[in-house]
Amino acid sequence: MPVEIERKFLVLDDAWRQSADAGTRIRQGYIVGEDHCSVRVRIRSNGECTLTVKLPHNGMSRYEFEHNIDQREAEGLMELSRGAILDKHRYLVEHQGLTWEIDVYDGANSGLVVAEIELSSEGQNFEAPAWIGPEVTGQERYQNSRLAREPFEMWPAEETQAAIA
Repeated sequence: MPVEIERKFLVLDDAWRQSADAGTRIRQGYIVGEDHCSVRVRIRSNGECTLTVKLPHNGMSRYEFEHNIDQREAEGLMELSRGAILDKHRYLVEHQGLTWEIDVYDGANSGLVVAEIELSSEGQNFEAPAWIGPEVTGQERYQNSRLAREPFEMWPAEETQAAIA
């Protein structure tokens, strides 16, 4: 079964933009958005649409099943998310042979910037760029399914300041 091994970090500053691609706008809705299980529909600005199921595995690993769907299906499924929708721009940055995904959130999650890296094993070593901040892997509040239900703007002021400091 396909397994995703991902680590997530806060971003310290905009230095990553020097090496980033042009980015893609992503709108994603959660049909099911429990903390460790989710069914999401994603619509990218380039027209690519996907339906993804993520299920628990262990540690920082999760089972992930993703399939392309057409735009009409994606829009219909987006309506089923009942407001559990988030908007973000995703940028790709190459560093030391690995690709970092930088998510710059919009709307109710504006101000939050998170970097993710997918690894081939949980023990894989990597060199983090200088703009990488504290690790938030496994912290449920930073999971996209949780951000769709409990956006960054609803967090207590001291917690939002800690996330963007």
